[in-house]
Amino acid sequence: MTKKELKEFLDEKAELYENIDFIDSDPIQIPHQFSIKEDIEIAAFLSAIIAWGNRKMIINNASRMIDLMGNSPFDFVMNHTEENLEKFDGFVHRTFNADDFKFFVKSLKNIYTNHGGLETVLQNKASDNYQLAIHNFKQVFFEIPHLPRTQKHISDPIKGSAAKRINMFLRWMVRDAKKGVDFGIWTTHNASDLHCPLDVHTGNIARKLKILKRKQNDWKAIQELDLTLRKFDKTDPVKYDFALFGLGVFEKF
Repeated sequence: MTKKELKEFLDEKAELYENIDFIDSDPIQIPHQFSIKEDIEIAAFLSAIIAWGNRKMIINNASRMIDLMGNSPFDFVMNHTEENLEKFDGFVHRTFNADDFKFFVKSLKNIYTNHGGLETVLQNKASDNYQLAIHNFKQVFFEIPHLPRTQKHISDPIKGSAAKRINMFLRWMVRDAKKGVDFGIWTTHNASDLHCPLDVHTGNIARKLKILKRKQNDWKAIQELDLTLRKFDKTDPVKYDFALFGLGVFEKF
């Protein structure tokens, strides 16, 4: 395909897959249960953080997390006691366990109490990409006492990680809600700065389409993919996440 044909192909696939039916099989359904901004943010963040592995298991475990928080995530974060956190004992999603979950709740309380909330802490102030913003977010997230093992659950692009789960969370929060999938509630952020959440599926499809040459799914691959997707749509490059993901998961392209 020529560049023009490829753009038209991906535009068509993005249009096809970005619709409310997408929600039924995706972890984004968890924050869609809420209407209050902070509830949406926290439910989305926790769902995104455990979004690796089997999608059904991700959705089930994210739903369980919200249930353990009394289905009021922001109220729970801000008003929980140590005794409340004991309910988490026994929770596990792959390598994310009850101790990690307890710390995440404590860290979120610190962020909302002392740093203006998730939208503020993840603001991209320095450039047209989120590499430094995600790095700085990790520093804030772990500024309170924590177990060293828990740090692995927040990726750091400065160290080369593609930070797939944080980039997916950012897409959910920042992109326009007009199609009914993403939320568009972070108006201080720009969709033009977002990065495609790069995983095995999207990476393999991008390579098949020859818009990504790098073999590793790391931050350098993100930067390479950005160059093409931002040429295709400079204001909303991450709409192509729906195209790449749909081609890989639904079409087995």
